[in-house]
Amino acid sequence: MKNPVEHSINPLFAARWSPYGFDATREVSRTDLEAIFEAARWTMSAFNAQPWRYIVGVRGRSQETWDGVFDSLLEGNQGWTKNVPVLALGLAQRHYEHNGKPNKTAFHDLGAASAALTFEATARGLAVHQMAGINPDRARRIFELDEDTQPFTALAIGYAAESIDEQDEFAKRDQQPRVRKPLSELIVRGGF
Repeated sequence: MKNPVEHSINPLFAARWSPYGFDATREVSRTDLEAIFEAARWTMSAFNAQPWRYIVGVRGRSQETWDGVFDSLLEGNQGWTKNVPVLALGLAQRHYEHNGKPNKTAFHDLGAASAALTFEATARGLAVHQMAGINPDRARRIFELDEDTQPFTALAIGYAAESIDEQDEFAKRDQQPRVRKPLSELIVRGGF
């Protein structure tokens, strides 16, 4: 899938995409998972607090956790994630550990860490589809999370499916062209 860019960038950024179709027959190696979460570990954060946490379930290896993450997804996401080999929840610690004050950037920092792991995954030939469609209260109950730990996103990780079922509504979404707003709409003041 060709992804036109307005300006020259590292090809990794244009190659990254969030498929709905995942290959259920291909496992993700422990080595690849360790590397992508290592990339998240090295992400910048306010006061170097590293407020992100992940719950990671691998189909067949940590099945109970995979099932718990799957059960935390909203129904609309459960339809297409049933074949995903790795499901994860992205969590944010809402207060700083060093002083107990609210961390206003915790969700931003979680997003940055998840972006870092996504680009490492892309470099390894994997795909990551991030989702906001979770039930945080259900996730909190399933995984017995404390009140400071906020379930915020879910991540589907695996290899994109090479062939699709033309009747599948999600597969049709994967066939749509990837579109981005022009840079001129994103820089709202000042310029280069």
